[in-house]
Amino acid sequence: MKKYIDDFKVIKNERLNNEYVILTLKHPAKLPAMLPGQFVEVRVDKAPNTFLRRPISIHDVDTEKNTMKLLVQEIGEGTRIMGKLSEGDVCNLVYPLGNSFSLPDKPRVLLVGGGCGIAPLLFMGRHLKANGIEPQFLLGARSSDGLIALDAFKALGTVYTTTEDGSAGTKGYVIHHPVMRTQTPAIDHIYTCGPEAMMKVVAKYARNHAIKCEVSLENHMACGFGACLCCVADTLDGHKCTCTDGPVFDSTYLKW
Repeated sequence: MKKYIDDFKVIKNERLNNEYVILTLKHPAKLPAMLPGQFVEVRVDKAPNTFLRRPISIHDVDTEKNTMKLLVQEIGEGTRIMGKLSEGDVCNLVYPLGNSFSLPDKPRVLLVGGGCGIAPLLFMGRHLKANGIEPQFLLGARSSDGLIALDAFKALGTVYTTTEDGSAGTKGYVIHHPVMRTQTPAIDHIYTCGPEAMMKVVAKYARNHAIKCEVSLENHMACGFGACLCCVADTLDGHKCTCTDGPVFDSTYLKW
């Protein structure tokens, strides 16, 4: 898939809580094709200590309005500066990068996300619905304040939630939710993104129940083109660059 370097204009900065924002960016012309699971590399301007672009999952795309949404978690200087972008500011992107989630061959799917890992699942949910598949989402967080953008997910399908402190949804981790423990409704395919520990547990669950599972790794992808080797993942075929061979992998392909 062809890669582009373009200036986007910020048309909205939605603050979700003290940690997350959603940036809505408008392309100057027609957006090129993008797929769920892919990511962008964002140039961070006016950041004296940020020399590399920041990899951010594509959260959502509106091809009619030529807009893209990025869910940004403020965890360092670069992302904190991104979180302060205002309407009218310019955001330079290299995109679309990486591979994508596949379409399932059976309709009963569950998308499992934790923390910032929910980012690519909204775009995937929209893609599934456009292909006649009703998505189910299982989203986890430490507390109710971390359950973000729920309305957008609920507009696409059924949403289940968990919180570690029990302040919303089922108390515990995503693996503790009844939809996982009882498989009611039944699950044929799982897509997951979030903390590695969470994804490993989900992948093990999927393997034990003969469920196909795709994981989107959150390794730090400094360049996005497989040159710096910062993001290698250990697979059955040796080390693979997450930014070019991934970020989406079949869970059984990874040496977890």
